[in-house]
Amino acid sequence: MKVAVLKGGRSSEHEVSLVSGQAVADGLRQAGHEVLEILIGKDGSWTHDGAAVTITPGAGLLGAEVAFPVLHGPFGEDGATQGALDTAGIAYVGSDVLGSAVCMDKLTLKRLCGFAGMPQVDFVQAFTPGWQEKAAGLEHPVWVKPSRLGSSVGISKVDGGREELEAAVAEAATHDPRVIIEANSSGREVECSVLGNADPETSMPGEILADADWYDYEAKYTEGRMNLAVPADIGDEAVAELRRQAAEVFTLAGCSGLARCDFFVEEDGTILLNEINTIPGFTQTSVYAKLWEASGLAYPDLCSRLVELAIERHEEEQTHSF
Repeated sequence: MKVAVLKGGRSSEHEVSLVSGQAVADGLRQAGHEVLEILIGKDGSWTHDGAAVTITPGAGLLGAEVAFPVLHGPFGEDGATQGALDTAGIAYVGSDVLGSAVCMDKLTLKRLCGFAGMPQVDFVQAFTPGWQEKAAGLEHPVWVKPSRLGSSVGISKVDGGREELEAAVAEAATHDPRVIIEANSSGREVECSVLGNADPETSMPGEILADADWYDYEAKYTEGRMNLAVPADIGDEAVAELRRQAAEVFTLAGCSGLARCDFFVEEDGTILLNEINTIPGFTQTSVYAKLWEASGLAYPDLCSRLVELAIERHEEEQTHSF
């Protein structure tokens, strides 16, 4: 098929997206697809081979049969680009507007999962009535995060008093006015890749072994700072339960195509949901792809399968009357 790969984007994760997007383009070519690489600049411009790209509703995108957004962070992973593609009637890889927006906003996702009774760490929303007192009652250290960013941007670990907490909240708020404060978990960080639409498949889980105090931006993107142990050494029962929860939250949040689900596995075996990423890092050495490779699905085949799933979902959607 002819596939338009969207890379770059307006967010602070622009450079990471360029690397992921190039890897996806290469993987699709290896799988036999024709690829059109579309660069989305930090200014929001769309170009292909240096020429401006125009999306014409009902007329597709440069003749591509499907778009593959590889855009991390706001304006790409949050439903904004998905909405533009939906409006133009273009099939695309990954979750729709609602699923993307729900998973991008940690506060919204956690409230949804709480309603469904899924185990997770306690949390507080900053700037709501009594938030400082509520945060003081959480298991410390606490983690202060912009609610709608990825790649560990703007995250602070706080083990001190009120002044340190307020400073961390103020820093997170420079990235996003919605700020979440999460209780600590001393559990192991275990991640699971999900693939599919209505009946998703899950990979073997892997444990993150970071050469850092915590899995921050530098540990994620510096060569040699992170190792992935696959399968995670948490026991067969915990592996099965974690995979079940990954599929459950994927469906609960309305995801499609792909997602990486991140968990904490505590010493007593309790599994706590951390977050979901609907457009995770996507190089051949990124966790999402490495987990599928360890589960028997090679990178080019993974990219190709995602394109097929996008077409399937788009065709199914056309059967509905809106």
